[in-house]
Amino acid sequence: MLIDSHAHLDAAHFDDDREEVIQRALAQGVTAIVNIGFNRETIPTTLKLSEAYEFIYAAVGWHPQDAIDMKPEDLGWIEQSCAREKVLAIGEIGLDYYWDTSPKDVQHQVFREQIRLARKLRMPIIIHNRDAHEDVVRILREEKADEVGGIMHSFSGSWEIAKQCLNLNFYISFSGPVTFKNAKQPKTVLANVPLDRLLVETDSPYLTPHPYRGKRNESAYVRLIAETAAEIKGLPIAEIEEITTSNAKKILGIL
Repeated sequence: MLIDSHAHLDAAHFDDDREEVIQRALAQGVTAIVNIGFNRETIPTTLKLSEAYEFIYAAVGWHPQDAIDMKPEDLGWIEQSCAREKVLAIGEIGLDYYWDTSPKDVQHQVFREQIRLARKLRMPIIIHNRDAHEDVVRILREEKADEVGGIMHSFSGSWEIAKQCLNLNFYISFSGPVTFKNAKQPKTVLANVPLDRLLVETDSPYLTPHPYRGKRNESAYVRLIAETAAEIKGLPIAEIEEITTSNAKKILGIL
């Protein structure tokens, strides 16, 4: 059993074979998938997907790359969407300093507003962080995000940053890059993350793990992430499956 804690199965990459992709995930023992709606286009498709499949859940939020496009009424829309039974978290939210699509001050404001909403609703948050480690941690701390906690999605920071996130009540989730041969930092962080805070994800169709790097990712490949985690932790794959599934259920409230 495995839970893919972060996927984008509503992406156009899957329009020709979405059902086959979902069935392959089930065949690999994936018992739940959390699909992420992150802007005006993907929130509706994520909600629709979660309603169509019993084992697919949703998270909704506003991605930092799209922060410049967020209007005040969009925050209210996210709040209304969070009332749906299958919506488990607010995300993915955070900061992205790699893509120059939204000014930093706008990203910060949108990030803070969504953390405050999560605290109001008592829901966990899913964090997107690209090249913004210090600011992400600082804002999480200033906005008292530890009250709700959440998931550091596809973690790419150092162990020092990971420790600060752990202290803020966050789980650390790993995706395809941890399987890459030269990915020293992700492997070091995974080795140090406590088992009770470890999660696995695909971020499909992106960040495809070895040996499929360069091709489209899909939820079935979450097993490759789990196998790498088992190797690094020196544990049987079955134990990693059980641990990461239990962790995902705990932070996201999956019964």
